[in-house]
Amino acid sequence: MREKSKVEAMNNSKKVAGLAGIVSVLWMGLTAAVAANQKRLLFNPLGSRREVLKPYSSGHRTRPIVVRSKDGTRLSGWLMTPPVAGPHPGVVYFGGRSEEISWVARDAGKLFPGMAVLAVNYRGYGDSHGDPAEEHFVEDGRMLYDWLSERHHVDPKRMAVVGRSLGSGVAVQVAMEREAHSMVLITPYDSILAIAKRKFKAIPVEYVLQHKFESVKYAHQIKAPTYVLRAAIDDIVPHSHTDLLVEKLGMLHADEIVPDSDHINIPYLESTQTRIASFLSGRFNQPLS
Repeated sequence: MREKSKVEAMNNSKKVAGLAGIVSVLWMGLTAAVAANQKRLLFNPLGSRREVLKPYSSGHRTRPIVVRSKDGTRLSGWLMTPPVAGPHPGVVYFGGRSEEISWVARDAGKLFPGMAVLAVNYRGYGDSHGDPAEEHFVEDGRMLYDWLSERHHVDPKRMAVVGRSLGSGVAVQVAMEREAHSMVLITPYDSILAIAKRKFKAIPVEYVLQHKFESVKYAHQIKAPTYVLRAAIDDIVPHSHTDLLVEKLGMLHADEIVPDSDHINIPYLESTQTRIASFLSGRFNQPLS
């Protein structure tokens, strides 16, 4: 009987070890899959398909532009300028995950009245060349900010950055390193790393994620008055992740929830666009100190 018990114990031990081995292999495989596919999971550009075929702002002169990054990568987008003489306040827009930004050129008259607006697709998005990466997005963002501020019809002391979702992380880092006059963050987060940890709890995400977008680390350095807009229903960026960012912002102007909005439709809603236009117009109309 003892021998039989020993055999059964050994067999059970082998089964447990075998199961542990299978679980380990599956865990390693899942971790490797997340690491290998993180660009697609995080950025997921939708190719060259335009959201708006012929974008045109009713309140601006609209023209397509091509700007070269510091490494020569071709970036494509739109420049919208008011029809009257400047200098005008300037706005640089940074889009979200999978967002092709031609719609901004269409809606700029409502969103950014009387302002010069630059909206350029990220690398790998729309007609822009190159591969998406946090490092490139931020470096290109600084370059685009400088490019717009140097236009003769733009007032470099009245420049704002606007970032939606993923782009909020770009806007924060650009505003940290440039003297932005104002900033608007639409459905912003504390960090992509924190959201990824929430989603992939069984994976050591901090070791495999290359594009962390840790806005919460930079928020306290922001000197620009910041307007935060949240979606009423948001299963992409839970409000708890926005809370952590808002707590760290150096100059919070307001933190509001847009009624009847979700993570996808929020920038297109008239109530959102009116709020952004009102905030920026009010800020830009104040005397410079």
